[in-house]
Amino acid sequence: MNIKFRDVVRNDDAANVREIVRSAGFFNDAEIKVAVELVDERLAKGLESNYFFIFAEVEERTVGYVCYGPIPATAASYNLYWIAVHEGRCGKGLGRLLLEKTEQAVKELKGSRIYIETSSRKQYVPTRAFYENNAYKLEAVLEEFYA
Repeated sequence: MNIKFRDVVRNDDAANVREIVRSAGFFNDAEIKVAVELVDERLAKGLESNYFFIFAEVEERTVGYVCYGPIPATAASYNLYWIAVHEGRCGKGLGRLLLEKTEQAVKELKGSRIYIETSSRKQYVPTRAFYENNAYKLEAVLEEFYA
């Protein structure tokens, strides 16, 4: 699989992100809307939005992405807001590659920590396992935070 990565956000990325997160089957309509809004904000404000993206493309089709950004009022901490892979590409290591690219980008931005929030709902058991398998550790549990 020949994967190309890019960090430039294009006008068609709102539709790409919508398709990717919808295909994952985890997210409700409100969550999908938020994912797309972050792309729109980046397109409108550029780097001032503080939303950074890495897109994965296979055969010129966007099949995965990550959105991350600095946490305000911290010295070197970043949030990983979204990481998603099109359902047809799951289980092939693409999520891991996107996570590695994000870690590398955060280091280049002088970041030293990445924080990730995810739901404790049962459907997210594989998601939490993915992060743990990639050396992330559980820092806190906020009961029923995402209802």
